[in-house]
Amino acid sequence: MRTFDEVGRGGGDAWFAVADPATGETCGEAPDLRPDQLDAVVDRAHRAWSGWRADAAARTHALRGAADAVEAAGDDLARLLTREQGKPLAESYAEVARTAARLRYFADLAPRTRRISDGRPVRSEVRWRPVGPVAAIVPWNFPLQLAAAKFAPALAAGNTVVLKPSPYTPLATRLLGSLLAAVLPEDVLTVVTGREPLGARLASHPGIRHVTFTGSVATGRAVAEGAASSLARVTLELGGNDAAVLLDDVDVEGIADRLFWAAFRNCGQVCMAVKRVYAPARLHAEVVEALALRAKSVAVGSGLDPDTRIGPVNNAPQLARVAELTGRALADGARAAAGGHRAAGPGHFFAPTVLTDVPPGSAVVTQEQFGPVLPVLPYGSVDEAVAAANGTGFGLGGSVWGTDLDRAEAVADRLECGTAWINHHAELSLAQPFAGIKDSGVGVAGGPWGLYGNLRPFVVHRPEEP
Repeated sequence: MRTFDEVGRGGGDAWFAVADPATGETCGEAPDLRPDQLDAVVDRAHRAWSGWRADAAARTHALRGAADAVEAAGDDLARLLTREQGKPLAESYAEVARTAARLRYFADLAPRTRRISDGRPVRSEVRWRPVGPVAAIVPWNFPLQLAAAKFAPALAAGNTVVLKPSPYTPLATRLLGSLLAAVLPEDVLTVVTGREPLGARLASHPGIRHVTFTGSVATGRAVAEGAASSLARVTLELGGNDAAVLLDDVDVEGIADRLFWAAFRNCGQVCMAVKRVYAPARLHAEVVEALALRAKSVAVGSGLDPDTRIGPVNNAPQLARVAELTGRALADGARAAAGGHRAAGPGHFFAPTVLTDVPPGSAVVTQEQFGPVLPVLPYGSVDEAVAAANGTGFGLGGSVWGTDLDRAEAVADRLECGTAWINHHAELSLAQPFAGIKDSGVGVAGGPWGLYGNLRPFVVHRPEEP
C-alpha cells in the first residue's frame, strides 16, 4: 500500500492544511493531488490487480497482518484521529478497534461456488470473480472505520483499491497507509488526498470498475452520474434522518441514556444516529426533560481531554449548517430545552441541543442536521408517528422503544428503512447487511453482502460425464 506523496514537496506540488476542530489551528498537512495525476495511480492499481486476485490464501494472510498492524499502532492512530476529527479519544480508540476487526472479519470470508441443477445433462457452476480497481471515497465523520468498510471487502474479493479520504480528515488515513505498506503488496491499496475536483475525477475515471461512496445525497448523485460514464458499479451510502418512535408503555428514565447517546455520539455526526424523536403526547414533556438534563450536564470539549464526552463539530461549513437549521427552527417557534447556540471560545463547538415545540415541517426535522441537535415531537396515535417517521426522503434506519417487545417489533416492521432497532439504535454487527432505501443510498455494505458487492458472477457450463 502506498500514500501518494512520492512527488514530494518540490516542483510546485501543493499541500493543504488540516485544522484541529477543537482549536481551529492547523494540526497537519496532506498532499493536494491533481486530478491529472490519478491516471498513473489507477494504472498501477490495475497492474497490481492480476497478482492480487490470483492468490486467495495470500490475501487472507495479508489482511490478517493488516489487522495486526492497525492494532499495534492504536495509540498513534487514535490520537491523530481525534486531533483532526474532534471526537473523544475513547471513541477514536473504538474506531481503530472496529477498523482492525473489519479487516480480520473479511480476511476469513470467501465467496462460495454454487452448482445449478436444472434437469439437463450439463453441469453449471456459478463462480465469482473480482470486478477490478475500486474507488473508495470516504467522509470525515468516521475516516478509518468507513475506509475499512469499503476497502476490506474489496480487497478480500481480490480487487485493488484507490482510497480517498475527506480533505477535512486525511491525516489518520495517511498514517494507516504507511502502517499497512509493510503487509500489503505495492499498489494494491493506494491512499490519495486532495480537494475537489479530485473526488469527482476518481469517481468518473474510466479505469475504475466500482465506486463506493459515503456522503451527502447531492454529492452521491454526482458520483453516480460520473460513474455512469464508464458504466462502473456504484455503492452509495447517502446518510439518513433516522426517527426514534417511543411507544406509550416506554420506560422513559430506563431508556433515556441509550436514546441520548444514540443521538449525540460523535457530536451527532453519525449517518444512522437518531435525528428525530417522536414521543406520545402524554410523555412528551418527560422525554424532553430527560434528554435536556443529559444535554445540559454532558462534558463538552477537546477530544483529547479524558473528561470530554462530546467534542466539536468537525468543520466550519458543517457548524454553520447546524447553526442555521437550529436558528430557523427557533425563529419558527421552537424552544431550546437545552443548548440552541454555539459555544463560546475557539473551535467548532455547538452546545448539545434538545428542541421542543418544533413545527413538524421545520428543516431541522425534515433534513439531516448531522450535528448535536435533536428535535422531540409529540404524536397522538401510533399511525401518526409511523407516518411522520416515514415522511421524509430518507430511509437509512429507525427504532421503536417500548416495554412490549412484540408490539414494538410490529411497529418497527412498518418503518420504511434499511435497518430497524428495538430499544436501541445504530448498533451493527460486522456480519449483517447495511443498506438504505429512498435517498439514503444504493447497494449493500457489510457481511457477505459487502463481499459479493465487490464480485461478479462467472458461470461455467460443461457436459456431464457419460
